[in-house]
Amino acid sequence: MSIYVGNLSYSVKEEDLEQAFTEYGKVKRITLPTDRETGRPRGFAFVEMEEEAKEDAAIEALDGSEWMGRELRVNKAKPREPRGSKPSNNGGWG
Repeated sequence: MSIYVGNLSYSVKEEDLEQAFTEYGKVKRITLPTDRETGRPRGFAFVEMEEEAKEDAAIEALDGSEWMGRELRVNKAKPREPRGSKPSNNGGWG
């Protein structure tokens, strides 16, 4: 499972997230999407931890907390929707 972390500061780095989440358990992976044009973080991330119970503890502790001057939104990540499930720009499907 994966944790969604939203409302992040644009200056956040993977190391910052790892440090914050390591307090609750071992972090397996962090994904910090960046904007294609500017290269800066997009304001959200995904964190994977080794144990689901540790993920739950991190979510409970960090959701709504203030971190780096922002109020975090932390919850279970939803599965990614498959591409092609929405109409394309030319009015057709997929």
